[in-house]
Amino acid sequence: MALTFKEVRQLFQVPSSGRVRLRDYDPGWAAADEFKELTKDQLKAQAAAFLEQNVADLAKAQERLYASDTHSVLIVLQASDAAGKDGTIKHVMSGVNPQGCQIYAFKKPSSEELDHNFLWRYMKALPERGRIGIFNRSYYEDVLVVRVHPELLGRLPDEERGEKFWQGRYDDINAFERHLARNGTLVLKFFLHISKEEQRQRFLARLDEPAKRWKFEMGDVAERKLWDKYMHAYEDAIRHTSRPEAPWHVVPADNKRFARLVIAESIVEAMENLDLQFPKVEDAALKELKKVRRALLAEAPKRK
Repeated sequence: MALTFKEVRQLFQVPSSGRVRLRDYDPGWAAADEFKELTKDQLKAQAAAFLEQNVADLAKAQERLYASDTHSVLIVLQASDAAGKDGTIKHVMSGVNPQGCQIYAFKKPSSEELDHNFLWRYMKALPERGRIGIFNRSYYEDVLVVRVHPELLGRLPDEERGEKFWQGRYDDINAFERHLARNGTLVLKFFLHISKEEQRQRFLARLDEPAKRWKFEMGDVAERKLWDKYMHAYEDAIRHTSRPEAPWHVVPADNKRFARLVIAESIVEAMENLDLQFPKVEDAALKELKKVRRALLAEAPKRK
């Protein structure tokens, strides 16, 4: 029996306990058996229709989020280079009111940021109630890039850089996300899982197309050589930090349209589960509004 898309999406949510292996998540899953009866054009059209509906649903959910002013939403996007984070933000959030959404792309930390704890600069960028915040890369860089490049730990002695150190980082992240959830922030985390071959093809496209060359950075090639170390770091981070209050989703990203659809569906479903309502105007306030309405109606120009 074919799966519904909701069931398909749920395949990519990482359980909060047990072993997590990235090799169990196929980056090219959109071509799996459940969709093999569809042609490429049919799959493209179906994905576009689903995404259009999800974008509309997300716009409605954001309106309720903004009006209720009781919760906020934090969307964390992590991925290897060229996995499609920017395109995901562009397409999935295309229907969202810009006034209710904020996006932060975190780069190399400044000297001031390095003088604080590793979560400090991310705490300052958290979305307030009523808003959606998107972290294009996030505090997880400290258990990903820094783990692959331990020299970035600076003055920390070598004997303190072992597994116990990284477990402490995971514990801090879990405590931070529990704190956010308890205070009304819905935390959704997405790892755009791209294959090494697909990344190679996208790098070549950036080099071959003049309009895309600006995206290419020489450092991307150097980081690609550390692919296995990065996958190990991602696997460890996801295993240690996927919790019910802040679940990870390993999204197959070789097919950009399918990845965007999975992410949009996940965000909409999670926001709708908050069951947010528009504020009700009642009692004395409602009476005042009725008086105002009568006054405005009385101002209507008389027909000649």
